[in-house]
Amino acid sequence: MIHYIENEQIRIGVKEFGAELTSFYNKQNHTEYLWQGDPEIWGGQSPVLFPIIGRLKDDRYTVGGKEYSMPKHGLARKRPFALTEKAEHAMTFTQTEDEDTLKSYPFRYVLSLRFTIEGSSLTVEHIIENPNAEKMYFSIGAHPAFNCKIGDTLVFEKPETLTTQMLDLHESLRLPDTEPVLNHEDTITITEHIFDKDALILSGYQSRAITLHADGGKRPVVFHFDSPYLGIWSKPGAPYVCLEPWYGVNDTTDSDGVFEQKEGIICLDAGKTYIAAWRADI
Repeated sequence: MIHYIENEQIRIGVKEFGAELTSFYNKQNHTEYLWQGDPEIWGGQSPVLFPIIGRLKDDRYTVGGKEYSMPKHGLARKRPFALTEKAEHAMTFTQTEDEDTLKSYPFRYVLSLRFTIEGSSLTVEHIIENPNAEKMYFSIGAHPAFNCKIGDTLVFEKPETLTTQMLDLHESLRLPDTEPVLNHEDTITITEHIFDKDALILSGYQSRAITLHADGGKRPVVFHFDSPYLGIWSKPGAPYVCLEPWYGVNDTTDSDGVFEQKEGIICLDAGKTYIAAWRADI
């Protein structure tokens, strides 16, 4: 089921399954800004990445010395959420653990996504609560895909000098190699082959916003984020680009699989709450 909220400027739709954003529609110019998930290219639209981002080495990891298995990007995106709040301009979807998740991820959790619209802006908050009596370890990330064309540009708010971490194309694990992306520059141009080696995985940037100048600059999307990693990805040549604020990252090819020591992992004390958010202005 899809739930909608709207104001005079925009309308958004969110699926209960996966709490996945499925529409970000501008009522002023009658334009859909979100990729519509063509299954012949990529059926996703805005999956939630929890409690891992990317792939684990051999899809396995240990917590407290016990081994578990988990698929790429975790569990939340493949499970239903419940609509737990709906107001005129905001709605919240919540998911908790069950017997099946505990076999793959040994923590109870409360994961809520709160969608709020104001003017032509959408804010998405990922709210993680730890109901366990002990520390809880996880990563959280977003994966929204925006419509664009080859030749469109992504412009950081500040000049950046950045490299991307390279991925093993078979296992989707990080290699020790990097490639330059920007050198005291602010603009990435979307080309037909920019994603031939998979996602750009960026870190160490100063910017807290990046603008997608879609449709030759006619439909800008200003994307605000505060994450330590930013993934940028599309199927090569496809008419969308994913802007992915990540609070965590893929395993490396030489990872030891110890979840508590995984790069970028978040450790949340018992009874505490963690919030990660992004905002898009159109």
